[in-house]
Amino acid sequence: MSTTEQRVAIVTGAARGIGAATAVRLAAEGRAVAVLDLDEAACKDTVEKITAAGGKAVAIGCDVSDAEQVEAAVTRVASELGAPTVLVNNAGVLRDNLLFKMSESDWDTVMNVHLRGAFLMSRACQKHMVDAKFGRIVNLSSSSALGNRGQVNYSAAKAGLQGFTKTLAIELGKFGVTANAVAPGFIVTDMTAATAERVGMGFEDFQAAAATQIPVQRVGRPEDIANAIAFFTGEAAGFVSGQVLYVAGGPLN
Repeated sequence: MSTTEQRVAIVTGAARGIGAATAVRLAAEGRAVAVLDLDEAACKDTVEKITAAGGKAVAIGCDVSDAEQVEAAVTRVASELGAPTVLVNNAGVLRDNLLFKMSESDWDTVMNVHLRGAFLMSRACQKHMVDAKFGRIVNLSSSSALGNRGQVNYSAAKAGLQGFTKTLAIELGKFGVTANAVAPGFIVTDMTAATAERVGMGFEDFQAAAATQIPVQRVGRPEDIANAIAFFTGEAAGFVSGQVLYVAGGPLN
């Protein structure tokens, strides 16, 4: 594939938040973008924003934890846009609770979406990347990978994605495929709003309190994460692989 050809990107969980911002940013970088989310109709706003700016995008409904749906979605992307050679595994859910209150369903749901979903999507897309001798995989980890009260499932999944990323980098590097992870800190999204509700704080107060603990003295925006993802998915990032970049407004211990 010539670098002058339009690369095709898939962004999961792209109906809103970080995923939507990433899809818009990659379209602005010249990619055709498949906007994936559990509810295809929910992807409409993201697709319209891309097409209104002159970009090319398609909305696809897909449960990333379902192997058959993943294969069907990737096949559809290849048919409608072209072979996907950029994959952003962003889809995620929260089922927060303290360990003694956490159900097996809460554990399994988080593992299935984050880890199984990233595995299935990467497995389905890698053949297109290998054939093209070019690929970029970016997995969304989190600062919670370092541990966070009430998120034993989410923290374990996000830490697991870091090991998954490094192994993909080792296995796929010889085919021109890189794999990296972006680990956001506090980002203003529906998910952080849900966390505020869980701990019994108003979202504005929750953000203000978080900002006091961040060296740059503000909370993050979805666009901050999209900027980092755009770098990892670029043509110029071919010698950067197996890395975990914390985008958190300062260093984390």
